[in-house]
Amino acid sequence: MPIFEYICKECDHEFEALVYGSEKAECPKCNSKKLAPQLSVFAVAAKESSAPTRAAAGRCASCGDPRGPGACSLGDMD
Repeated sequence: MPIFEYICKECDHEFEALVYGSEKAECPKCNSKKLAPQLSVFAVAAKESSAPTRAAAGRCASCGDPRGPGACSLGDMD
């Protein structure tokens, strides 16, 4: 069951929708099916035997913090 993000072309409402099989999404505000799909950001969880090192993780993609991904949400920990 993928979750898709859309903007309605009729009323400019932004929303997410669960889409089952061949179903078509519909705007929950005006019921229009004229939608513009949006690029979604997703997370992946994987089981690993050890956490990645900071060097392997690289910079945070959101803010560029050298402490790694998600560092901007950590607050000031230094």
